[in-house]
Amino acid sequence: MTQSLDWRAQLALDADVLVVGGGASGLAAAVVAARQGAKVVVLERYGFCGGGAVAGLSGTLCGMYAATDNRVAQPLQMVHGFLDEFVAAMEYRGGLAEPVRYGKTFTRVHDPLVWREAADALLMEAGVQVVYHTTVVGALVEGGERIEGVTAYTKEGPATIRAKVTVDASGDADVVAMAGFPSFVGQDGRVQNPTMIFRLMGVDTARFLATYGEDTIMGEEVSALIREKGAGNGYDLPRAKIWLFPTTRPGELLCNCTRVIGADGRELNPLFARDFTEAEIEGRRQVREYARFFRDHLAGCEASFVNDTGVQVGVRQTRQAKGITTLRNADILAGAKFRDGIARSPWPIELHSGAKPRVEWLLDDVYEIPYGCFVPERGQGLLTAGRCLSAEHEAVASARVTAQCFSYGHAIGHAAALAALEGIAPRDIDGADLRALLNRDGARLD
Repeated sequence: MTQSLDWRAQLALDADVLVVGGGASGLAAAVVAARQGAKVVVLERYGFCGGGAVAGLSGTLCGMYAATDNRVAQPLQMVHGFLDEFVAAMEYRGGLAEPVRYGKTFTRVHDPLVWREAADALLMEAGVQVVYHTTVVGALVEGGERIEGVTAYTKEGPATIRAKVTVDASGDADVVAMAGFPSFVGQDGRVQNPTMIFRLMGVDTARFLATYGEDTIMGEEVSALIREKGAGNGYDLPRAKIWLFPTTRPGELLCNCTRVIGADGRELNPLFARDFTEAEIEGRRQVREYARFFRDHLAGCEASFVNDTGVQVGVRQTRQAKGITTLRNADILAGAKFRDGIARSPWPIELHSGAKPRVEWLLDDVYEIPYGCFVPERGQGLLTAGRCLSAEHEAVASARVTAQCFSYGHAIGHAAALAALEGIAPRDIDGADLRALLNRDGARLD
């Protein structure tokens, strides 16, 4: 009889707060919880923190600044708190560019290598125990309702990590799904397509900017050229509306332009192994096509070459936890405010289906995200953080970006520490009390 064997030693860890995933929200949650006196363990599947911003090479700190129709307005920062601390850590290391125009708002381009180092420093200073190269394989569930930690795979051997409170910052609501708690996927199972972002070196950025302007969303001149040259003229360029960002490094552009869909025309869902694999292969193929087109046709790119791609395709949407509150599509453009709002966002709705992304702006305002979006509908001892928040399809197309993920983590770090150290059920924590703690930390929610 064939058996599945693993004779390696078992690794066992205990914590007050366990954070699954080291993206922006997981990093913030871990550091904030540790600063409240909690013993914190972070499990991360890569050898570095950063999530989609680093592994997916999204490359920008989006969601910081107000959107406005005033084209001469200067960047107006609307989001604060832990984000400010991370920005300072990146600036200190020379890893964050000044704000650049992004349509009606601004964003900041970061160096993903510096992001890793800044994250390491923040975690070490806070006394967080980080276990890299670790994949969670199961949820520890007591009585069908209480999460007591997870089981995981490490190169040292199988691991059991027990905690008073677990934060699912996996991006994909993995712990929620493993425990069998309510979740949902996109809009009736359909998600926004992934993308393969890449960096282009050898660019004469001065000439590029002089030709195409300061807006990182390329104008109609570039889109028309892609449509003209890409259809039946030797290039396969599925998306005409593209974004090109000068970075912190000389002669480099960060390129967000691929549209990765399946050979059968479907929006690929990275929750499925087959789709995820197809997305990686198709993404790399498209990178070479766009890079060749840029070299042949864009000013300043004549001597350019691909420097690197994301470690994986950038994932915009997969599984989300069903929370006790759900952020609605209508809340975004209405600039909705909530008594228990623990984060704010000025970022537009961005839907990436089709050849041209659809962008809907919230001008000169912010909306707020309630605490209940991170408290699972079922389950004790569990919180979520990051893009797996409970939000409708179009709402998550705004609420998933980096600055907001830092804000979510900031709030959930406080909530997890309160729950673990004072024995309070996460669902019994008043979001208004969290809001007060966040304001004390400089989040400026009021």
